[in-house]
Amino acid sequence: MERAMSAKTWSTDSVRAREGLSFWRDAVCEAVLNVVPEAPGETFRASLSGQAFGLLRFAAFSSTGHFIVREKGHVNRASDDHYLISLQQRGSSGLEQGGDPYWLAPGEVGIVDGTRPFRVRFPSAVSRLLAVVPRQRIEARAPWLRRGPSRKVAASSPYVDLVRRHLVELASGSLDAHQAELLTDNLCNLLALATAPQGPVEDMPSATQTEAIMAYCRARLSDLTLNPRAVAAQFGISLRTLHLRFEQTGASFGRWLLESRLQECRRILSDPAQHGRTISEIAYAAGFGDLSHFSKAFRARFGEAPRDLRKGH
Repeated sequence: MERAMSAKTWSTDSVRAREGLSFWRDAVCEAVLNVVPEAPGETFRASLSGQAFGLLRFAAFSSTGHFIVREKGHVNRASDDHYLISLQQRGSSGLEQGGDPYWLAPGEVGIVDGTRPFRVRFPSAVSRLLAVVPRQRIEARAPWLRRGPSRKVAASSPYVDLVRRHLVELASGSLDAHQAELLTDNLCNLLALATAPQGPVEDMPSATQTEAIMAYCRARLSDLTLNPRAVAAQFGISLRTLHLRFEQTGASFGRWLLESRLQECRRILSDPAQHGRTISEIAYAAGFGDLSHFSKAFRARFGEAPRDLRKGH
């Protein structure tokens, strides 16, 4: 397992104003990719925090307006064989690589091929989250991205919200190496789902197919009728294939569904903002039709009753 680099921070406030842009270039090159930033004449300010786990790199930054250029000469094939995935949090970003330029607004996600030149423009103050992931790791699940232009993940995709959540966690600076590896695998599967050409699910790689099934089920935890046969029919696969996909994760469909529902209840019970909801309301909303069964399963899984966990928060 790769050891983590401690989260590191950079800020142009730590250097003289005339050194800000060169300082920023060094920071971005170390934490993200080798690029050249350029800024208008007015005062430039920026800050960045980043963390690395071997070939994985994650960062969050905020800055005043500027733009970034990556030319052929900036690409080191040995170390830059990555995709750059970005989540816009504030302001807008104009991206250009191969195809038509496009803009990212807050909440939108873009994918850029790090082995090819690109330009990113920030016309005003901006905040973004970044994940730098090895090419092979993504293309094993999404081969259609290979050598394609930079692209925006469709806002209409049912998976884009999960992509956002994973990027927020990965750029938080609070993960250990094991957590980062697991979340990156999930992120790659979600990106494959969100960018896949229209086609039958059975044509997807098995890991991508499994993530599609799980994402569908997570969005429907409250459905008391959720069962293997209905899910298999939804995806046009056999019941045997559905069970095989879950066996490959180390859990049956029923065990995975119970764990997902329990974790959802635990998350809500631990949130002080949700204290206005009753325990029975939370259990029913997560798909438990029997409160007694929920209480027993919760205690068996977490070693305490739901009300005791809530008291601790």
